[in-house]
Amino acid sequence: MTQYYRKIRSYVRREGRLTKGQQRALNELYPVYGLKLENNQLIDFVELFGNDHPVHIEIGFGNGQALIHMAAEHPDQNYLGIEVHRPGVGNALLQVEQQDLKNVRVIAQDAVEVLSDHIPDESLSAVYIFFADPWHKKRHHKRRLIQTEFVETLMSKLKQNGLLHFATDWQDYAEHMLEVIKKIPSLENPAGKNNFSERPDYRPITKFEQRGLRLGHGVWDLLLRKK
Repeated sequence: MTQYYRKIRSYVRREGRLTKGQQRALNELYPVYGLKLENNQLIDFVELFGNDHPVHIEIGFGNGQALIHMAAEHPDQNYLGIEVHRPGVGNALLQVEQQDLKNVRVIAQDAVEVLSDHIPDESLSAVYIFFADPWHKKRHHKRRLIQTEFVETLMSKLKQNGLLHFATDWQDYAEHMLEVIKKIPSLENPAGKNNFSERPDYRPITKFEQRGLRLGHGVWDLLLRKK
């Protein structure tokens, strides 16, 4: 008898209602700035962006605030955002349109599958994961996105000296990330072993983060380099 196993997801879709603007963006702008990938189709970044500039990926970009900020500040670099939350995708697309950004593309699919099946090896200059769901209950820790196997996948997609940048406002998740990277010897922490970094200027402070800081929450940035 064939057995079927449910894949563990690192996210839950909690979409809510799309605004008219977000729906328009998904209908009209996603065909322009979004990708719908076929099975095992590798992305050709030169063809996608029309240039050979460095490619940066943000996984789980939320409403797009950091993604759009980085792309607007660095027009000489390309940015690919991955997000399953459709209102967030729609909001990011509206910002791309408003700012007439040429260096942004988005994918509304599971990041684990996108990285495994569609991103060429050693093609990325940076990967960002800001404030991923911490799944703070112990029985849910297996759902956390930042796990050894996934980080090893990210490493295979990064160029030499490529950047991994994780940020979280949950101390337990920050400590979990440190434990994960200890298992990956090809990662270097420029801040020193078991140390976190100051927030770099390219990562904006989001409204979500500002609210947490007002409540006394800490924020931990972990910047890593592929040796």
